[in-house]
Amino acid sequence: MKRLPLIIAVMTLSMPTQFPPASSKEAPATDFSVGPQYDSTHVYVAAEDFDKFVASFVATFGGTTSKKGVFQVTPTPSQTMSQVVLTPAGIVSVFGFTTPIPYPFGAERTGYLVTDIDRAVAAAREARATRLVDTFPDPIGRDVLVQWPGGVNMQFYVHTVKPNYAPLATIPENRIYLTPDSADAFVRSWLAFSRGHIVADNKQAPGIEIGEPGKTYRRIRLSSGYGDMAVLVSNGALPWPYGREVTGYGVSDLLATLAKASAAGVETLVSAHAEQGRQSAIVRFPGGYIAEIHAPSPSENR
Repeated sequence: MKRLPLIIAVMTLSMPTQFPPASSKEAPATDFSVGPQYDSTHVYVAAEDFDKFVASFVATFGGTTSKKGVFQVTPTPSQTMSQVVLTPAGIVSVFGFTTPIPYPFGAERTGYLVTDIDRAVAAAREARATRLVDTFPDPIGRDVLVQWPGGVNMQFYVHTVKPNYAPLATIPENRIYLTPDSADAFVRSWLAFSRGHIVADNKQAPGIEIGEPGKTYRRIRLSSGYGDMAVLVSNGALPWPYGREVTGYGVSDLLATLAKASAAGVETLVSAHAEQGRQSAIVRFPGGYIAEIHAPSPSENR
């Protein structure tokens, strides 16, 4: 589904894993991304929480909103309130369904604008993604839902009228929790499709970053034209609320942002703490949306 009018303790990093090169079948010749300012996290809230969530998100990060409306954005009958919140830290597409949510909508984590949806879908399938819903029209363009190895669901979309958004101040981090069974397969497939690269691959990251002090886990950071990703690889037995945060938002001052969030009714689930190169916290917005917020550590600002 898509935005309507629009829209991841100091530790030495291990050397990046050398993933086997993608075969020609896995590697599309084209990068279909447009830019992270056109990519959004999909947020589903109860209709009665819709306005409270939107107001709290703007109060926390700043920015503007599109005009709220009620639309059918699925290929089968449904109705949802929809609004896009455009902030300097990233975009969210908010949905408040007034009817039951048709399957399989609601499980996709992000929506990515692509230059050519038909060729992008073909390239994603070559890179071992599968379609959850075939490409379908909506009131302002076309959409498709795809799933990557590990069960990572996302949407691609195009608009009939090309959108024009300003670049972001910080690039959101798509936070993907996987187990070793699927992590390498996901990374290989996503990089083949996105034409991205591995920024860092730490196989001994401090477990406290995912609520597991005294343990370690694997943290893979990726970047592409679709923005940043953190693939967090563990045994999957995670304490609350880790694994529930879909996106991490970068800000310049974490404590100031948390203060604004608290004043807007946002609950802090994991207090501000130091991680590698950053300070981080996890919060829950009105309506239940859980997010990570981070800022460079003081040493990174010098």
